[in-house]
Amino acid sequence: MTKETETTAPVERHSGEPPITAYQRALRDRLLAAPVVPAPAPWRPVFEEAYGAAVGGLLGIGFASHPDSGHDLVVVVSHDGHGLFDAVTGEKIARDRDPDPEDSTPDAVTDLTCPGLGPVAGSRVRIAGLFGGGLHTTTEDGWTLEAVTPAWPNDRVLLSVDGGLPHSGPHGEEWWHIFHSSYSELRAFGFSPSGETIAVATSSDVSLWTRRPEPGSGGGVRR
Repeated sequence: MTKETETTAPVERHSGEPPITAYQRALRDRLLAAPVVPAPAPWRPVFEEAYGAAVGGLLGIGFASHPDSGHDLVVVVSHDGHGLFDAVTGEKIARDRDPDPEDSTPDAVTDLTCPGLGPVAGSRVRIAGLFGGGLHTTTEDGWTLEAVTPAWPNDRVLLSVDGGLPHSGPHGEEWWHIFHSSYSELRAFGFSPSGETIAVATSSDVSLWTRRPEPGSGGGVRR
């Protein structure tokens, strides 16, 4: 007696991703063709150096607010400890080279925070970077930040007022390629909660832009 067995068709396996569409290729080419340009007014770079402030072994960053001046502050966490920058002047106003082991990196606690230092000592600051978390990518008045990677692994940070991708308008009018992480790994990017500061952090440095005028120049926050 012959036993009949039921056979099923073999599962089709794809050898790779489908080819990109003409639309995707055009978008990728447009992003690749956009050079790094200065952020538009009212934004200005905080640091004189093009790469920002060097921070070897950077793990993450977070924002706080100065209790007296109201300036945005940026907490930087690295393998060498914690630092605090004034996001208007660029001054490093506090440094802790030997934080407590239980607070040295944000992954030590469930909410990804580290202790504040200097004028914000006694508070906790949420840190975005290697261990997760994130910063604001939009402001109330219509600015947007996004990271794109048309040529992996080099990330590009785009600032825009057109709502984000696909950026159909000309580069330099409603969207700007303001940072190209071609030498270090992108850790975090975003706006401060106030919307007055842009921060971009890599594994080797932190770059800041502010809408506040330079100290001594007078005037308020420009929108």
